[in-house]
Amino acid sequence: MESEYQFIWGLLFGAIGFGYFLYGRKQRVAMPFLSGIALCVFPYFVSNVYTMVLTGVVLLALPYFIRV
Repeated sequence: MESEYQFIWGLLFGAIGFGYFLYGRKQRVAMPFLSGIALCVFPYFVSNVYTMVLTGVVLLALPYFIRV
């Protein structure tokens, strides 16, 4: 049961990360670009659903608070 949730959350964070990646590359802004890459990659390395959601939310909010 937990693997379905991991798949769904990983897919969601990967899709949003791809959007961040494209936006950061097009606008030449480092933080959304790096956050997008991290959002696409981190679900492969996190096995706990709660840790995945917490990490994903932090990575989603990072470009808003850090403007580089």
